Amino acid sequence: MKRSVIAALAAAGLVSGVIACGGKEQAAIGTGTSKVSPGGTRDQSKWPVDDKSMCDWKSKPELQVSEANGPGALKPNVRRVYKVVGEGESRHKTLVCREIDTNLDGIKDVVRTFNAKGEAVHEEADRDYDGKIDLWISFVDGRIAQEDIDTNGDGKADVWKFYVNGQLQRIRRDRNFDGKPDVWEIYTRGKLERMGVDDTYDGHVDRWDRDEVMKYEAEETEKKTREAMAAAAAAQKDAGAPPAPAAVDAGAGDASAKKK
Repeated sequence: MKRSVIAALAAAGLVSGVIACGGKEQAAIGTGTSKVSPGGTRDQSKWPVDDKSMCDWKSKPELQVSEANGPGALKPNVRRVYKVVGEGESRHKTLVCREIDTNLDGIKDVVRTFNAKGEAVHEEADRDYDGKIDLWISFVDGRIAQEDIDTNGDGKADVWKFYVNGQLQRIRRDRNFDGKPDVWEIYTRGKLERMGVDDTYDGHVDRWDRDEVMKYEAEETEKKTREAMAAAAAAQKDAGAPPAPAAVDAGAGDASAKKK
């Protein structure tokens, strides 16, 4: 029996994160069990003065800053930075940066920037709260286009996810952390279809593992379509369908010509 792609992933030790809706690997975010960033504290009354802001707003009077308390926060843990753009009646305030302290330790760990239209452009996050960025997200037209993830804490991405129209299409993984991918995953409609593995780490795929269930479903659909088309053609033949109007007209013309 052939292995499915999921089984191959497990055998290769690649299924390690929590897979959420849409194929995104989510870091645990909470207020009671999550780790504390260096310099942070769960005692909100003792939050540090320097929250390690990642929005570039200090000493910029043209920017406006708003702070708010998120769920479970006794002190502000969400900061939004706005910029006034336009002139006259078109003058308005637009969001340019937002940062959040997701584990409520007084240190900002997620930051997202926006363009003049208010669309997301880039996001960075410290998912394990060790004080170092380990997730980089790029957006196109406000929709996620690419995720770069650092899984071993060396400050460099070793998982790259690519999206088209917001849907996951491809993932590249670097298992030996040499900066080069050695696993390539291909997705169809958000589901893993096939996976190429470079066991020798020479940059070339040594084997392809396929999702046998998805392959079987596709083959069955194609088989049923062919059978339906054949049945329709047979039914038309048995019914003795008349010749096309063009053929009848042509025959009538020939007969008239012979009579003359």
